[in-house]
Amino acid sequence: MISIIAAIDRNLGIGFQNKLLFWLLNDLKRFKALTTGNTIIMGRKTFESLPKGALPNRRNVVLSSNPAIQCPGAEVFPTLEAALQSCQPEEQVYIMGGASVYKQAMPLADMLCLTEIDAEAPQVDAYFPAVESAIWHEKSRESHLVDEKHPCPYAFVDYIRK
Repeated sequence: MISIIAAIDRNLGIGFQNKLLFWLLNDLKRFKALTTGNTIIMGRKTFESLPKGALPNRRNVVLSSNPAIQCPGAEVFPTLEAALQSCQPEEQVYIMGGASVYKQAMPLADMLCLTEIDAEAPQVDAYFPAVESAIWHEKSRESHLVDEKHPCPYAFVDYIRK
């Protein structure tokens, strides 16, 4: 199964200068819970944004057109298609960005695992593709209010392809 995992603001913003727009502890915990033990696929810039490099206890796959690129702890493929072909049919795969990888993966994904943040980031330079209601059905929604560790309301929302 191919799932896309992302945190998006009200305007589908996902990042600014290769950094997340919001730091939400529960979003990071959910990301870890869902992806641990599975394959994660990301673009080179997303990999380079990881503070400690490859994420532990996951198969890290990086997309790059540069065959000489070094991504310690990760496998590198030239295209999303090549990366997906390296996966077993029963393998759970999470696409974790960035914007161009999300755009490529949308037609291939079975599920979207989104954190929808009820706020607008002041600066955004990367966006998530539109979630079209003709294609995606909301399977579940878990809403959360502001608290001491979360400066804005958010919801964990899973969509499945119709």
